[in-house]
Amino acid sequence: MLLRSGSSFDGDDFESLVEACIQGNNKAQRTVFKRYFSYVKGVSLRYCSSYEEAEDVLNESFLKMFQNLHRYDPNQPFKAWLRTIVINTAISYYRKNNKHQKDRIALEDAPVPRFEDNVVEKLTGDEIIGLLQILKPVYRSVFMLHVVDGYNHREIAAILDINEATVRSHYMRARARLQHLIKQYYPDLFPKDWELRSFKQNEN
Repeated sequence: MLLRSGSSFDGDDFESLVEACIQGNNKAQRTVFKRYFSYVKGVSLRYCSSYEEAEDVLNESFLKMFQNLHRYDPNQPFKAWLRTIVINTAISYYRKNNKHQKDRIALEDAPVPRFEDNVVEKLTGDEIIGLLQILKPVYRSVFMLHVVDGYNHREIAAILDINEATVRSHYMRARARLQHLIKQYYPDLFPKDWELRSFKQNEN
């Protein structure tokens, strides 16, 4: 973190807090770090395969945030600006650590059943994160970018540098894989005839 002495600030005045951070006030920087630590950690965990990876993304995200704080537009929500930094950091981390690997679409992975969205609502945040971390990195990234952060398939294709058709395929398989993981770890959340209904739908 960029810890130097700097101007004073009012903790209740976000504008003065940001300015103090830009000036290198170490107390102001610690205040921002503590205030947004849980938020950044949550976003990082959703995009990473482990807590160790998420910690790397978290630290890099805060570093980039402080380095670019002078570019922050106070007319936009700070959390949205910060979230973009965290997502971009996570995607860069994925690219750097998977540049020698190719995530293949395995046709035998799973059929694509009807997704029971109401089942996901019954899980806690930690349970959902735990399941997302099991997904292939590219599946997880596509799913999170589309479902949680609202990017469309064309935007995701540009972010991940893959074609739009591949994004759509990854998204469908991420949904299918996530549902099967929920069925595996939390079978009581599904109606008894779920597999039969899914099979029939796949046949149609």
